[in-house]
Amino acid sequence: MSSGISVESSLHIGLVGPLPPPYGGMANQTQQLARLLQGEGLTVSLVQTNASHRPQWVSGLPIIRALLRLFPYCYALWQLAGRCDVIHVMANSGWSWHLFAAPAVWMAKLRGVPAVINYRGGEADAFLAKSARSVRISMRQAAALIVPSEFLKAVFARFGMTASIVPNIVDLAHFTNPAPHRTTRRHLLVARNLEPIYDNETAIRAFSVVHRNHPDATLTIAGSGPLAESLAALAQHLGLAGAVTFTGRLDRDSMAQAYRAADIAINPSVVDNMPNSVLEALASGVPVVSTSVGGVPFIVRDEQTALLVPPRSPDAMARAILRLMDDTALSNKLLDNGLAEVQKFTWQRVWPVLGEVYGKVRQPLTFPA
Repeated sequence: MSSGISVESSLHIGLVGPLPPPYGGMANQTQQLARLLQGEGLTVSLVQTNASHRPQWVSGLPIIRALLRLFPYCYALWQLAGRCDVIHVMANSGWSWHLFAAPAVWMAKLRGVPAVINYRGGEADAFLAKSARSVRISMRQAAALIVPSEFLKAVFARFGMTASIVPNIVDLAHFTNPAPHRTTRRHLLVARNLEPIYDNETAIRAFSVVHRNHPDATLTIAGSGPLAESLAALAQHLGLAGAVTFTGRLDRDSMAQAYRAADIAINPSVVDNMPNSVLEALASGVPVVSTSVGGVPFIVRDEQTALLVPPRSPDAMARAILRLMDDTALSNKLLDNGLAEVQKFTWQRVWPVLGEVYGKVRQPLTFPA
């Protein structure tokens, strides 16, 4: 449904970013943004940054696969920029920036098309500490830098780059729960990939404390990654094998079902920006216990819309989970406040902000050298 803001209906957006599979935060946001823009009557063309590898054997060689993908990727960008009015680049830290975002910015510049950089990486601070100069060189070619949170806006400001905020989008029609209030809260959910920055080990160790107090409690970990075997071994070692379920990575529909089945959502990450998993939990009527890292305190407030704990602290996380299990009034308060807070992240609220950016991107940004 159109939001009725003043954006040319003939506008052609070239969207550059990852797409599912695999399902994940940025891939899901790219796919969702394309669908929503088309719903506003805009034309959207996509260039995928995580396309399958040819030949297949290079998929296990990160640097080689990136280089072999670069030439056809740049050709696709050249073609995209030749037929679009605005290039919207979903950007991240590290090699993802250098190999995918930066080439898109320069290709847009070469073809005289304004580029909107939509930077989303939670590791931006560490990345910019090493690469701010090269990032600024590319960013000067862009027409706008947008980020989803005050946290990232502040990070870029420290490195001399001005960003405006366009929040993440949550589909409240998809992530919803018609009956979120429950009398018992024993089923826990972690919806993060099995990678070091998401610290699922802390969640499992916290759950072992919870399980000693509530032997009927269960934990589902929905995600995939290189730590799958070690985390399963940890659950086995702690005597939790029968209480912990590893689902692997779930698609969007299965993820929505997992939220509806959960009583408490846990976010144990040590690095984060604006985690969609937290927003989706709030939208699904699931109280959240999260580490207070990165941009998380900018989207939830401790004791009001979530319980926040220090990172890498299983005992603190366990205490917070047990509070929610044992205090129905607190749990329901967080749930109700979270449902109200997540309204800020609907398409109806975000599209006017993004539409204004599209309307202004006719002059390049200026950043100090």
